[in-house]
Amino acid sequence: MLEPALLPTPLVDCTDEAFARAGVELRLKRDDLLHPSVPGNKWRKLAPNLAAAVEQGHTRLLTFGGAYSTHLRAVAAAAGALGLESVGLVRGEELADRPRNWSLRAAEESGMRLEFLTRAAYRETTGRAGDGDGAEVQRRWGPCLVLPEGGSNALAAVGAAAIPAELPDLDGRDVVCCPVGTGGTLAGIAAGLPPGARALGVAVLRGGEGYLEAEVARLHRAGFGREFANWRIDHGHHGGGYGKIPPELSSFAGEFERRHGIPVERRYVAKLLAALADLAGAGAFPRGTRLTAVVTGLPDPE
Repeated sequence: MLEPALLPTPLVDCTDEAFARAGVELRLKRDDLLHPSVPGNKWRKLAPNLAAAVEQGHTRLLTFGGAYSTHLRAVAAAAGALGLESVGLVRGEELADRPRNWSLRAAEESGMRLEFLTRAAYRETTGRAGDGDGAEVQRRWGPCLVLPEGGSNALAAVGAAAIPAELPDLDGRDVVCCPVGTGGTLAGIAAGLPPGARALGVAVLRGGEGYLEAEVARLHRAGFGREFANWRIDHGHHGGGYGKIPPELSSFAGEFERRHGIPVERRYVAKLLAALADLAGAGAFPRGTRLTAVVTGLPDPE
């Protein structure tokens, strides 16, 4: 059985000098505490997909990810707890014969069968699956429910739309913020906001201008039957690209942890918090703005 989630997740006021100087409030939505094995936005996005898998009688899940993919670990843990098989298609065939890193080892220990693809084959396969051609994937890997890379599909966006409902008294001064890898969490947050409140996503990958915006709009149409105009994506704080953690970002995260006693995941959450501090300091938010940063995941183990 899959352990129950901690819902609603805690909402913590975070008094921080960098934001106070700008006249901006900061709150942390602690989704990193949501579930012990399927943490943060992974639970939000996976829960409705898992329910659909069980309802439709699927016995196997197939999904995609890189060498340190939190999504792969989360799918493996959730599938194993529900008695479902899982297959993870991993980017990078050179990893097949290497000792497993801690992340891939955790996925395998939860019962996931890993298949390693060349980067070209990975792009082709994820592209076909994203275009709705799950038949080709199933011909090769057997009958399964195909989940996209990062878990962002229409059901995932609907799952993430529950986040604003857990935030009291949202109004025109509020900006609800999250890191953006594949767009599902931001799409859900924007769709779930009341009138006046806005959503801000911070891209964690380089070169996503236009593409990520199109993905969020696509998820809105697929999940909610309409587009929304209450969100935007900041592309200036990716730290050099996906998975890149420059020294200044690591230093910022360490200082934030020391000041507030809250562990900061580096690849996503640190970029979000650093971007908000930078934007607040530059006067990007009107005084009186209340920022709610969604802490989407846990730090990697030491």
